[in-house]
Amino acid sequence: MGPALRAGTAGDAAAICAIYNQGIEERIATFETQLRTPAEIEAWFKPGHLPIVVAEQDGHVLGFASSSVYSARECYSGIREFSFYIDRQARGRGLSRLLLDALSQATVQSGGWKLTSRIFPENVASLEACRAAGFRVVGTHLRHARLDGVWRDVVTVEKLLHQD
Repeated sequence: MGPALRAGTAGDAAAICAIYNQGIEERIATFETQLRTPAEIEAWFKPGHLPIVVAEQDGHVLGFASSSVYSARECYSGIREFSFYIDRQARGRGLSRLLLDALSQATVQSGGWKLTSRIFPENVASLEACRAAGFRVVGTHLRHARLDGVWRDVVTVEKLLHQD
């Protein structure tokens, strides 16, 4: 049986933390450089939090997709930034696409109309997962920020979740 997709809970914080820290260590998925603690991840689940979904199999979280506020300005209230991470041992199984689809649905249910993210151009697997899930490339931000002292570009992707 394949993985189950469900809403993430504070009880998933340790597993999400371990997977997120893999992404920090690999230096291909985030500008973050400091490893997180489960307590820091647990704070993502404060009351009224935006959707976080997990892929779980046999009681183990294999990956997650999370969303956050894009801007404090009211006119952007339905736009959410997103990220997704898959455990090293679970990559290559199509979980990213499943998580992005589930996050898209959860975002609509929470009042969102667009998801957007910035991805390193070298992170071909993430860019392909986004493309397969219906995201479009908006453009490339050159020298967006430094990671370990090196300027890095990012590709911006977006997906409109419904048309009004």
